[in-house]
Amino acid sequence: MRRVVSIWLPHWPTDRRRKARGTDAKAGAPPRDVPLITAWQDGNRRVIEAVDPAAAAAGLRPAMAVAHAMAVVPNLHVLEADPADDEAALERLARWCQRVTPLAAPDTPDGIWLDMTGCAHFWGGEQALLDDLVARLAQDGITARAAIADTPGAAHALARHGGAPTHIVPPGAQADTIAPLPVAALRLPDDMVATLRRLGFEQVEALARVPRALITRRFGPLPGRRLDQAQGRVPEPLQPLAHETPLQHRIAFLEPLLTADALGAATACLLDPVCAAMERAHLGARRVDLLFERVDGAVLATRIGTARANRDPRHLARLLDEHLETVDPGLGIDAMRLVVPLAETLRWQQDDTGNSTDVSALVDRLANRLGADRVYRVAPVESDVPERAVRRIPALARAGAATWFGGDAPTRLFHPPRPIDALAGLPDHAPAAFTWRRRRHHIRRADGPERIYGEWWRRDAEFSAVRDYFRVEDEDGSRFLLFRQGDGVDLRTGGLSWYLQGIF
Repeated sequence: MRRVVSIWLPHWPTDRRRKARGTDAKAGAPPRDVPLITAWQDGNRRVIEAVDPAAAAAGLRPAMAVAHAMAVVPNLHVLEADPADDEAALERLARWCQRVTPLAAPDTPDGIWLDMTGCAHFWGGEQALLDDLVARLAQDGITARAAIADTPGAAHALARHGGAPTHIVPPGAQADTIAPLPVAALRLPDDMVATLRRLGFEQVEALARVPRALITRRFGPLPGRRLDQAQGRVPEPLQPLAHETPLQHRIAFLEPLLTADALGAATACLLDPVCAAMERAHLGARRVDLLFERVDGAVLATRIGTARANRDPRHLARLLDEHLETVDPGLGIDAMRLVVPLAETLRWQQDDTGNSTDVSALVDRLANRLGADRVYRVAPVESDVPERAVRRIPALARAGAATWFGGDAPTRLFHPPRPIDALAGLPDHAPAAFTWRRRRHHIRRADGPERIYGEWWRRDAEFSAVRDYFRVEDEDGSRFLLFRQGDGVDLRTGGLSWYLQGIF
């Protein structure tokens, strides 16, 4: 099912100016607490093109006369509007968004489209994706709201009129979700929206209840088409930006393709020239996008990644073939484009070690089938706290200089540690028994305590923290790693609670 993200940048012209100029008053951009607007010449008067949050809070709005605005806000800072630069910067931002999906396009003058069909799970799900996009833009000083839905129209409406910074429309629920929104959410001209409101059409649901012929006779086909597009009755294809890379190739077909076998054969034909170009440039692909242009104008995409730079067409074809069954050809695929948006230097080297084992191909297939976050290795970390002594790293990354703990370590480590009920003498006696998961374990042998102090450089709460560790064996021969918080004397070192850290 198609899923489209609409990102709305309500203060794009002013946010862009501040980001480009910084906060140096000499450079033209004031501090963020000083109201900022951009203005342009409209005949004999200057009017506001865009306002920042501070100016909007002061009551200023686009189309207001600058003279009136300066009378309302005496310390107002005015910059000359530059719509061409705003549009060019929006296109650059859309290209940056191609990091999450190859199908990104600017929605001028203040938005971006992202077709996330089949891509959201790579970023932890739809909510995590939207939160990450909004947070990253906020770090750069750009105010943003985002919504995802089955249709571009519904996502566009919720991003601008949903109220929350992020909004997710459940699959198939776009009609009910946009019903209570104002008619302006349908992307209609301002004068048409004003006329509809004068006639009593305040919300989308009121317009949807009226016979289509009456609306078309009075306003033309646009209101009905926008409503059908938002509700999913009429397709609305997006025109994504082309990748700015020479490592791409496109094939158009005389007859539309409909089967996965035909798409696989076309993929092989696309890979040969692209891999040859990478070999001439001494490059290898780390990310490959395959775009499908359908007869109805829609563009679908699939993306693969590699653990190491690779330009073997057979290996890349295997990775891409696994995704072809998920492509919906509709009435047919008119053309296909293969793009390498991310490549790294790759030169052939002589292997003098005699070891020809290379698991990169296996890692690539597992990562593209299961998800890159599910294929990893663990590396040691310099820490005495067991749950902090390991970290996840990419499957083929170097582990670093840290070494593994050389003692007897549990084969299963709990993070966070599991609380247990234990019976032990103070201050440093091993527990005689403990209860975990409603089962009582009587201790037959124990070794300890081994004291570990808190890592005070992480946070103040660990400045005086203490853990006493015990390796214990119960009557059934099972072995556990337990610890008690505190030294058994001073309550400031811990609350004397017991925990299960691991199982041997």
